[in-house]
Amino acid sequence: MTVLLVEDDHLLADTLVDTLELEGHRVQHLTDGTAARQALDTPRHGHALILLDLNLPGCSGLAVLEALRQHDRDTPVLILTARGAVEDRVRGLDLGADDYLAKPFALDELEARMRALLRRRERRQVLQVGPLQFDGLSQTFSLDAQPLALPPREQRLLACLMRHAGEPVDKAQLTEEAFQGAAMGDNAIEVYIHRLRKRLSDAGIALRTVRGIGYLLEAE
Repeated sequence: MTVLLVEDDHLLADTLVDTLELEGHRVQHLTDGTAARQALDTPRHGHALILLDLNLPGCSGLAVLEALRQHDRDTPVLILTARGAVEDRVRGLDLGADDYLAKPFALDELEARMRALLRRRERRQVLQVGPLQFDGLSQTFSLDAQPLALPPREQRLLACLMRHAGEPVDKAQLTEEAFQGAAMGDNAIEVYIHRLRKRLSDAGIALRTVRGIGYLLEAE
């Protein structure tokens, strides 16, 4: 998933980019409010979460947020503010920010807040891959508009694959995202993948093995 970081403090931004990339995120970093507003000026901007400083050159973070919320109410926004800027924090929350973090902050706290916002976003999502649909709010699947019942582990694995539909996902990432890093046998993922393939056979859904990389879910 891609995180958009809008921060003009280069030292802080370099630290955040390095930290988030180590956690497996793709990060786009912008330093200018005008550039951020242009990058977000479409519902299909492609970012899973936005880290937004408020004191930016070009145009303010509040202006970026206000423009975003005119067409996108769903993408989580975590605003980064100076510790004493209470009015800016209140204004940001009123404009539709999901959370805020006052500088300076601990990286562990930032990561925890990001995880919470991403979980909240996933619960609101409806994902579609061909005839396969996943409702994040009810945590249910349907195939050709008919309910598809799955055991819990297969359900979590398929939801993870759907969130990454069209791109290969390796075993380590599947284990971390679908099972929160729980210890699993070497062949456990292969067993669940095999079961999902059988359930999705002849349904217009391909669950492919990308040799040396991982597994890829896509519509045939």
